[in-house]
Amino acid sequence: MAATGREAPAQSATADREIVISRVISAPRELVFEAFTEVRHLSRWWGPEGFTTTTRAFEFRVGGEWVFVMHGPDGTDYQEWISWTEIAPPERIALLHGESRGDPNAFESVLTFAPDGAATRIEMRTVFRTKELRDEAAEKYHAIEGGQQTLSNLAAYVTEIVRKGVED
Repeated sequence: MAATGREAPAQSATADREIVISRVISAPRELVFEAFTEVRHLSRWWGPEGFTTTTRAFEFRVGGEWVFVMHGPDGTDYQEWISWTEIAPPERIALLHGESRGDPNAFESVLTFAPDGAATRIEMRTVFRTKELRDEAAEKYHAIEGGQQTLSNLAAYVTEIVRKGVED
């Protein structure tokens, strides 16, 4: 039997350590990107359902940090730290995310913002240091559902900005 030259796509070397979440948001890419890059926006939508965020420090630049606390609906506080490793407006943000600077279990995320007609397709690709850390994030901390809820909150927030802009 002759080979057709069509082979199954190669699996990513990090596939067993990744969580990938995407969503199409009915808002222009520049606005969706801005909602991720300005603290006045982030505090309004960041986190899963029922969570609120208190920012302690925020500097959006490569090497800058966002230090914040996520307050869970059960009253639990989660110390969080993000350092921006790449910023390419309005299409890409890369970051390192952990509980604090130097966290040995910090994970890397790349967010891409792609035009999708008048909307924006956002993708969050998170890579953990090990498969076990990815599994723990998914199972113990419900990272997949939390990520989907976070993007849902973002979508609702920017959609409301667009709607209000049309009314003004």
